[in-house]
Amino acid sequence: MSDEKSKATLLKEEIMMKGSKGAATLNAEEIKKADDFCVGYKKFLDHSPVEREAVSYTLELAKKAGFTEYDENASYNAGDKVYYVNRDKAIALAVIGKNGVKNGARLAIAHIDSPRIDLKPNPLYEDTNLALFKTHYYGGLKKYQWTALPLSLHGTVVKLDGTKVNITWGDDENESCFCVTDLLPHLAKDQVSKPLAKVFTGEDLNVLVGSRPYEDSNDEKDLVKLNVMSILNKKYGIVEGDFLSAELCLIPSFKARDIGFDASMIGGYGHDDKVCAYPALMASLDVETPEQTCVTYLTDKEETGSDGNTGMQSDFLRYFIYDLAKQDGIDGYKALSKSTCLSADVSAAYDPTYASAYEAKNSCYINEGVVISKYTGHGGKYDTSDASAEYMGKVRALLEKNNVMWQVGELGKVDMGGGGTIAKYVANMNVDVVDLGVPVLCMHAPFEIVSKIDVYMAYRAFFAFFDDKI
Repeated sequence: MSDEKSKATLLKEEIMMKGSKGAATLNAEEIKKADDFCVGYKKFLDHSPVEREAVSYTLELAKKAGFTEYDENASYNAGDKVYYVNRDKAIALAVIGKNGVKNGARLAIAHIDSPRIDLKPNPLYEDTNLALFKTHYYGGLKKYQWTALPLSLHGTVVKLDGTKVNITWGDDENESCFCVTDLLPHLAKDQVSKPLAKVFTGEDLNVLVGSRPYEDSNDEKDLVKLNVMSILNKKYGIVEGDFLSAELCLIPSFKARDIGFDASMIGGYGHDDKVCAYPALMASLDVETPEQTCVTYLTDKEETGSDGNTGMQSDFLRYFIYDLAKQDGIDGYKALSKSTCLSADVSAAYDPTYASAYEAKNSCYINEGVVISKYTGHGGKYDTSDASAEYMGKVRALLEKNNVMWQVGELGKVDMGGGGTIAKYVANMNVDVVDLGVPVLCMHAPFEIVSKIDVYMAYRAFFAFFDDKI
């Protein structure tokens, strides 16, 4: 038999895409690097469940890496590293490049908020000798997933005298936690016959926080509520009125865990979008003296539309770039319009259990590297930024040149639903941008799952983006 390849085989090798082999293409050394990188990621995930804590932990890592607070009146040189905090809920980190922002900046932008349950302004009440919190859910979540689940209380209270009190209760396994109750199956005949979206309403997400009355009282009203308030007052010095000036939320109380017999995946709360925020952050910490100034911006409010002064629709990042441009003696808008951006956000990994929701040829998969999403949105590409062919070509070439494992993907079938990212708000600044992130299983659930290899490839992608001269 001839060993010569047929004409069709040769042509196929030349012009057809080769099927991905994913993790099978990596050697043991590269897989170990991925596992080692994710040790730090799991620590970040556990320390950064809400945006204030994410900024605080990011700041701690940045200072250790030599970053200093940005001063608009100072002058900076290539290799200098600065941070700029916005109201304790968003943070920009910049590494000054050899050419500053004269040829634009390299931007990596991720969000650090995640779906959760927020407390209402007047949350605490008593009913039938039980103390509960009234809540208002934050972001797109399936309400039923948040019942019968151990929850922790996180957030900040500002007292009448301006004193700020940070609260964390329920993370330690030896500490009490909280729970949204559910109806037992024996009595749930009417409940389970409802459409899934109507099984629980927003007003049903009441959180159980106590059941014992305050002792030594002649009053017979709201003693369980009084006891809860007494405990909070004793530990944190707050009174009930302080709930009116507070940002408090309930999140799952469990820690990040390895998943699978092979420990190849990570399960935890808040992968969307900290699984992209952390690799982008670490790329900022590791890059030394890039050609162009590199900025990682970790922003807030993406899960509720990016509105507000700490969301991507605020002018914070725009004027930070304008400030950097002023130091280089160039127009801020021109610097921004020459900039390029990787919108660091996750995509929905193909789940064979729910295959009907995906279009397999254009889905992303666990263990096949970072995913580039040319567009997101819904239906006929509504509410999205659609990256240009030219910019897609540049990003594709960058990843290939640096041997970063990558894939393309859409967020499920065209008419199945959809979702958005902050890419469109960056594009509105006249910046070339495309979404690049990590595939996630169980997205927006209290316990999401990612691949360690994909997390590491995200880091390599962001580092190459910052460090490469293209």
